[in-house]
Amino acid sequence: MEIITSGRLKNTIKYLRALFIIGLILSIFFMLGILGVLAYAKSQGAPPLAVPQTSLFYASDGSIIEESHRGQKRYWVPLSEMSPTIIDATISIEDRNFYRHNGFDYKRIAGAAIADIKAMAKVQGASTITQQYARNLFLEHDKTWSRKITEALYTVRLEINYSKKEILEGYLNTIYYGHGAYGIEAASKYYFGKSANELSLAESSMLAGIPKGPSRYSPYENLEKAKSRQKIILNSMVSNGYITKKEAEEVYQTNLAFFKSEDLGRERIAPYFQDAVKKELLTQTNIDEKTIEMGGLRVYTTLDPKLQKVAEEQVAKNVNPDSEIQLGFVAMDQYTGEVKALIGGRNYEESPFNRVTQAERQPGSTFKPFLYYAALENGFTPSTELRSEVTTFLYDDGNSKYTPHNFNNYYANGTITLAQALALSDNVFAVKTHVFIGENSLVNMAKKLGVTSDLVNVPSLALGTSTVRVIDMVNAYGVIGNGGQKITPVFIKKVVDHKGDVIYEAEQSKEQVLDPNLAFVTTHMMTGIFDAKLNDYTRVTGQTITNSLTRQYAGKTGSTKTDSWMIGYSPQLVAGIWTGYDRDERITLTAEKQYAKKIWADFMEEAHTGRNVTAFKPTEGVIGVYVNPDNGKLATNACPISRLTYYVKGTEPTEYCMDHVDHYEEVEEKQPEEDPDKDKGWFKKIFDWF
Repeated sequence: MEIITSGRLKNTIKYLRALFIIGLILSIFFMLGILGVLAYAKSQGAPPLAVPQTSLFYASDGSIIEESHRGQKRYWVPLSEMSPTIIDATISIEDRNFYRHNGFDYKRIAGAAIADIKAMAKVQGASTITQQYARNLFLEHDKTWSRKITEALYTVRLEINYSKKEILEGYLNTIYYGHGAYGIEAASKYYFGKSANELSLAESSMLAGIPKGPSRYSPYENLEKAKSRQKIILNSMVSNGYITKKEAEEVYQTNLAFFKSEDLGRERIAPYFQDAVKKELLTQTNIDEKTIEMGGLRVYTTLDPKLQKVAEEQVAKNVNPDSEIQLGFVAMDQYTGEVKALIGGRNYEESPFNRVTQAERQPGSTFKPFLYYAALENGFTPSTELRSEVTTFLYDDGNSKYTPHNFNNYYANGTITLAQALALSDNVFAVKTHVFIGENSLVNMAKKLGVTSDLVNVPSLALGTSTVRVIDMVNAYGVIGNGGQKITPVFIKKVVDHKGDVIYEAEQSKEQVLDPNLAFVTTHMMTGIFDAKLNDYTRVTGQTITNSLTRQYAGKTGSTKTDSWMIGYSPQLVAGIWTGYDRDERITLTAEKQYAKKIWADFMEEAHTGRNVTAFKPTEGVIGVYVNPDNGKLATNACPISRLTYYVKGTEPTEYCMDHVDHYEEVEEKQPEEDPDKDKGWFKKIFDWF
């Protein structure tokens, strides 16, 4: 037995003390290093949990009309809207200790290191769900030390700042499942045509195996390998206590029905409308283009898919497919301003130029309702008479002349009423009215109604010679139709970000810009274009489509040599259409001149299917009386034609038409007899009754 000398003992104690001190120092440095990392991670704050997400665009019925993803479909859904089976399957195969570690599974790391050493190769991974999520957020997969250190710091930052639930939710929403599908919602829709909350255990166990190698384990790439991977996942779920062995065997034998959504080749819905929506997002919400495309937004639009389909069908039915004529159509709710249907051209792929929101064309006589509303404000009534005859007007201080002409050079060569002038679209009457009330009146009225284009203040403006946009014209008609409340076209109801927060919501002002009584009188005059009672030297402009209409509409046609318009509304919907050639070619074919009216009439009738038949409701400040349409005077029984016409109370005609009676006494006989009981007391009335 060797005896330890005091010297050797002292040396041993010395070495042990040194080792202890060195170990202590290293431990202190190690602890300081850990604290430093934690402090740094905390100081950096919470990293964003989201990566670029697919923005979804919804129609008013909740259906998806567009997915903006640039080839990468990404959706964000909360953990509560995922099937529990996909959560269990993912944790079981990817990170069974997820809820027990702080971001790094050290036992798993050690096991993986030993396995790699034995195999002399990288055969086993040890990344936790948090680490994988950090890698997805960092979006770079190069194998440099710099990237690995950054990934580790991201992992620490995630664990410090977020709960396990938030980390798991983010991971399942960002992991790649192949074929451009990022996140479980995109994968669920792509592979099975359903949302993540509808996944079965069989479907979940299949999807959970794909992220390990999407090119190898996608059932579309290799179903045999995908099934093999599914079996591994089911066994891991058995080992981890999520399911029984019997359940695993039954699930494995289940035949899955796959649904490859891209193969459906879904046609893009309302592309011109979608462009208008994205433009409004940029201009009205201050959301940048990158966020619109890949910000995971939920954009709830005003589009009514049924009305959009009706509009497209009527265009296809009425327009010769061989014709090169173009068109712009839009339908709106005149009370909310919500755009329900929009067609910006014949073929979006050939020409994405939007003829509703971008093109400016001469509106022709569709401008006249604005003029005649202004005339009513200036003392005119539907019975106001002016002569319809060739007239030359001087303007620009007498330096210029203008001679308007009626269609086909037909004139009354006598007086007609304002109500007739609107229904017949008499140009001379319009210019006379324009000059009489002051040419600024029409410009101011058009601006008040929302027309944004520059208007040239000349006599011919009464005939719509300044160019305007279709959307502005239809919106302006909507203001008249809703009783004079200002509206602006609305394409977006609200926008929700990927967190579920509402970041934009449309609001309309309740500003009353027109007199409700005058607006109703104007509306009722506009019903005259469909009423043959107003025929005079020519027919009312809507007579060719009158037989197609089954309810009351107010509207106006308009035409120039290169443009054809029809705009009108019911008590429930306003719609308008322009047809013409992009390069201002003349519309020479008779059939092409009728396109606008036919499409409008067929659309309105189809759009109102199932809706109650309602007439325009008179306001309290108007009164309806029967007049002779030819002179605007009160009709008698002798008048061959009479038409109910509305006036602001106090402006209705008081003179009876004498054109069809021999003497005045006959008119008096047709007036209501005086009530013989008018001045009798109540006692006398009861006595007479007995």
